[in-house]
Amino acid sequence: MGNKLHARVSEFRDSKVIKEKGLYPYFRPIESGQDTEVIIHGKKVLMFGSNSYLGLTNHPKVVEAAREAITKYGTGCAGSRFLNGTLDIHEELEEKLAVYTGKGAAVLFSTGFQANLGALSCITGRNDYLILDDANHASIIDGSRLSFSKVVKYQHNNMADLRNKLRNLPEDAIKLIATDGIFSMEGDIVKLPEMVKVAEEFGANIMVDDAHSLGVIGTDGAGTASHFGLTDKADLIMGTFSKSFASLGGFIAADAETIEFLKHRARSLMFSASMTPSSVASVLACLEIVQTEPEHIEKLWANTHYAKKLLLECGFDLGRTESPILPIYIRDNEKTFHITKLLQEDGVFVNPVVSPAVHTSDSLIRFSLMATHTFDQIEEAVDKMAKAYKQIYSYPVTETV
Repeated sequence: MGNKLHARVSEFRDSKVIKEKGLYPYFRPIESGQDTEVIIHGKKVLMFGSNSYLGLTNHPKVVEAAREAITKYGTGCAGSRFLNGTLDIHEELEEKLAVYTGKGAAVLFSTGFQANLGALSCITGRNDYLILDDANHASIIDGSRLSFSKVVKYQHNNMADLRNKLRNLPEDAIKLIATDGIFSMEGDIVKLPEMVKVAEEFGANIMVDDAHSLGVIGTDGAGTASHFGLTDKADLIMGTFSKSFASLGGFIAADAETIEFLKHRARSLMFSASMTPSSVASVLACLEIVQTEPEHIEKLWANTHYAKKLLLECGFDLGRTESPILPIYIRDNEKTFHITKLLQEDGVFVNPVVSPAVHTSDSLIRFSLMATHTFDQIEEAVDKMAKAYKQIYSYPVTETV
């Protein structure tokens, strides 16, 4: 049995092929904090591949909150929320998140991935339906795979296709539409107003994954439903803390009855250790900053508009992005790896996104902004991006002035 298993895993060649070409771009060790500039192999590199949209990972208030929590509670909770792992600060954060998102209650998970996994695997039954955007995050897909419900996919952000899919489903079945709020690779925002109309037409419910929306859009960064003024129409709101909230963990916010159900049925909650005290305290500090210091979100958007302007002036294809996630479409896997390597060598960290994460024809470099980036850093990165592009392609891209 052991030899058969070894033979099977030895057949995996995807990473080996890229490594042999000297283009492997993953698991790059960073030797400093997650900031606009990081240290890799002892050298300074501009970071344009981070999800720390508000740049709060090194904020003094956040760091101090984490320190104080460790001093008071120690480093871990040694159990699940369901049993011995609930602290008073877990409940405090849940109460504040419910108010923040405009829902009746909230429940914390150890990671954002587990939040989607736990909710989607149990919220609907064998005769029900989960309806997914085909560009949804992997955690939504994996959560639906664990569900006994039937899964239907519709074309990305295409409300006409969503309507056609819903039209063919049984009227008496529960139908839950699960969607990203801001799509993590494309950077566009779900067409929630249209989705609500379609959902109401067919008696469907809506779950919004706000992993990339919290701290970015909506009142005080409260997310997609807040952005559109449709908080009461989103039945479940999911969020993560590993991005704008500078920590680790996730949550689901909904009405009190739904949260009570999840607390006793979501296996990734019941059978996983709870969020560490320092993680919870960090989120509480970030939540306070976001709600009292609007300049962070304002600066994030100023940086986003400036970077987008420069990249478009250079002639780059950014697709339909509406967010601090700027996808620079290369549309060729190997060229995407080449450009990533050239940028790394030139002191700019970006993330390559290739198949199977996206179709080969949609391969891209994910260029993401932080509130703490300076305009000078953005200009330098865009110039180096244009320079790397010219080294790979024969036709020119204009460099910024």
